[in-house]
Amino acid sequence: MRIETERLILREIDPERDFEAWARSMADPETVRYIGGKVLDRAQAWRHMASLIGHWQIRGYGFFSVETKASGEWVGRVGPWYPEGWPEPEVGWTIAREQWGKGYATEAGKAAVAFAFRELGWHRVIHVILTGNERSVAVAERLGSRYIRTEPGLPGVTDHEVLVYGQDAPQR
Repeated sequence: MRIETERLILREIDPERDFEAWARSMADPETVRYIGGKVLDRAQAWRHMASLIGHWQIRGYGFFSVETKASGEWVGRVGPWYPEGWPEPEVGWTIAREQWGKGYATEAGKAAVAFAFRELGWHRVIHVILTGNERSVAVAERLGSRYIRTEPGLPGVTDHEVLVYGQDAPQR
């Protein structure tokens, strides 16, 4: 599975290729601030990566590793997922902090949303965003999503308030 955009490649997660950058990203307090807020040690980062690979096995889709076309540098993880307890199918993103401000979340997010609608047949996509994460709100809006509702948290994930943004599939 591979999706190409102008500057990026979205591909299957490859533990041998991606883990070092993945682990650095998950150990960075700013990167994880709005995705649980807890830095992960290497063992936790490995299990986190394994769970996202497992999502592919269970659902047949999931987060992609994202890399730049120019250098092959790992940018982050972006893609569709729908874990147990989630309010609706989501396209989410986590970009490594050193890659922030380059438009990669929006570029990869657009490709992932199009994939969810076109290939997975989703009728709607959401983005679950921890309150206060204005950067992700801006990405969701650039993807064409709008505020839908506020949830008091996500069972088993966070007790903090989350914003749900989303959009319906384009009419065919």
